[in-house]
Amino acid sequence: MRLYDFSARLNNGKGKKLKDYKGKVLLIVNTASKCGFTPQFQGLQELYSKYKRRGLEILAFPCDQFGHQEPGSDGEIKAFCKANYGVEFPLFSKVDVNGDNEHPLYKFLKGEKGGLLTDAIKWNFTKFLVDRKGKVVERFAPLVTPAQLEKEIEKELAK
Repeated sequence: MRLYDFSARLNNGKGKKLKDYKGKVLLIVNTASKCGFTPQFQGLQELYSKYKRRGLEILAFPCDQFGHQEPGSDGEIKAFCKANYGVEFPLFSKVDVNGDNEHPLYKFLKGEKGGLLTDAIKWNFTKFLVDRKGKVVERFAPLVTPAQLEKEIEKELAK
């Protein structure tokens, strides 16, 4: 399987094929609205605003697997992200990123770039940077802020 073989449901309930993002640099992030890292939405939106015209897409996948930090419905999540952080990048429906019900995209991402000690996603705001050809370039821990990714993103956009 390749990244572009996957699809997911957007926050509005519509299906979205990842092949629609072919030729874009992607930052794929599992998110949560009630997490200590939630303020990273602001930095993600800043990156999106700055680099969207050059081909960056940020794909946010809300996840409620870590400390029940994403309890809201899709509508509540979208309203929260828009009202508090002005989020304009695509929000998807809630997914599992680990375990028996993990979304196939996350199984793929973890297979391409494993984590420290284990491939499992350890917390919200784990980030995967994907190049224009759909290759997973790097995986970043939740502690890595969006601003710290800027050089890596610029490098991929320049290719």
